[in-house]
Amino acid sequence: MSLFKRSIAEMFGTFWLVFGGCGAAVLAAAFPALGIGFAGVALAFGLTVLTMAFAIGHVSGCHLNPAVSVGLVVAKRFPVSELPAYVVAQVLGAIFASGTLYEIAVGKPGWVMGGFASNGYDVHSPGGYSLAACFICEVVCTAFFLLVILGSTDERAPKGFAPIAIGLALTLIHLISIPVTNTSVNPARSTGPALFVHGWALSQLWLFWVAPIFGAIAGAVISNVFFAEPQEPLREAMSKE
Repeated sequence: MSLFKRSIAEMFGTFWLVFGGCGAAVLAAAFPALGIGFAGVALAFGLTVLTMAFAIGHVSGCHLNPAVSVGLVVAKRFPVSELPAYVVAQVLGAIFASGTLYEIAVGKPGWVMGGFASNGYDVHSPGGYSLAACFICEVVCTAFFLLVILGSTDERAPKGFAPIAIGLALTLIHLISIPVTNTSVNPARSTGPALFVHGWALSQLWLFWVAPIFGAIAGAVISNVFFAEPQEPLREAMSKE
């Protein structure tokens, strides 16, 4: 399939991730009396990846995340020549999703934007965590996310379970890190909401590009050094799941 069509799949997939995950945070997390809370938001993010992995994994590999794409390049599971197209598609999907979510949210009388599910550190961390703590959290969580992705799509892994493992890994990551950074591990996911919040969200956005990409590279290197054998590109592996 052409790079253009695979990039379109990435755009729609990332739209679903941001619309579903951030939508749960903005619209449902603190809903009067019966809000879904942190656990519900964590599950929502996991379900977006799980469902899209089944829907488009065989098309594009279902990266939905510039850090994941970079990690897969480092792990030699994705060609570097296709990286720019994927990253642009992912960021556009996140922006379109955030815009759609904004249009829905403003339909409620008296709605106040607040953080709009943006990621932040220091006073903009949900728990008031420092820049250093947030950086470490994002690096570690993204590194282990890459380990799960690379391991579950390995040719030696049980077939058919990769989307479940990846979706549950993202759920767990959110359960750990929502209080710390509101959970990024995904630069595209961070960029979409930040463009609507402006101000502090844009000024802190750099961290949520640097830390996830650094973590993804670390995860890929660990996998290469300790666990890897020659593999097919990820989209071919996903097509067999």
